[in-house]
Amino acid sequence: MTNPVDTVTGPGPVLLTCEHASERFPPGWAWKEADRRLQGTHWSYDLGADPLTRELAERLHAPAVLARFSRLLADPNRPEDSPTLFRDSAEGLSIEMNVGIALEERQRRIEQLYRPYHAAVDAAAAASAAPWMFSVHTFTPLYEGNPRTLELGILFDTEEDAARSLGERCAQAGFEVDYNEPYSGREGLIYSVERHALKHGKRPLEIELRNDLAEDPAKRGLLVEALAEWFIEHQDGSL
Repeated sequence: MTNPVDTVTGPGPVLLTCEHASERFPPGWAWKEADRRLQGTHWSYDLGADPLTRELAERLHAPAVLARFSRLLADPNRPEDSPTLFRDSAEGLSIEMNVGIALEERQRRIEQLYRPYHAAVDAAAAASAAPWMFSVHTFTPLYEGNPRTLELGILFDTEEDAARSLGERCAQAGFEVDYNEPYSGREGLIYSVERHALKHGKRPLEIELRNDLAEDPAKRGLLVEALAEWFIEHQDGSL
């Protein structure tokens, strides 16, 4: 059974999503030997994002939806027509499983992985009274040879006031914070959370935590507490 989604239920003030939680290849898919260099790396999944999501969900008794398949198979944080839905290169080398991918294989991944994930988010959003949707991501300190010193990015499109309020709380907890970095919500890079939040009348935000910090339980705990305090304070959806 493919089972491409894991869900957590709860009445909390925010619905959490984690599009890149896992590097799992469900039954029916397997690594090509040439691509095994990407196992355990940010190309395959967001390191530390799964425990960060689950710990925040537990702290807030909040619902969460987590993808249970590698972003290399299909990226849930991209629209279906995105050229990077199936990424075909990394670190200057081809990703063999995605080079020249056949139309039939594209559709199989979309129908068995991508669409079930979005269906689960849609159902969770419909069922939740939470005013906020919050997507949890992490990023690598070294991207294709370029170092990144940023610790924490708050991504947004229309929710700038909320993003800056949340960022200030995280800064008070000791994190170096920037906005729409290392990716920008205003360039369509909070696709998943924004798509479902707008459909269901919720307010979307996304976080990007540097993955060395996300894998540090102490740092992760500090961030979870800062985020939880903010969402509890704004549980009615206002600022």
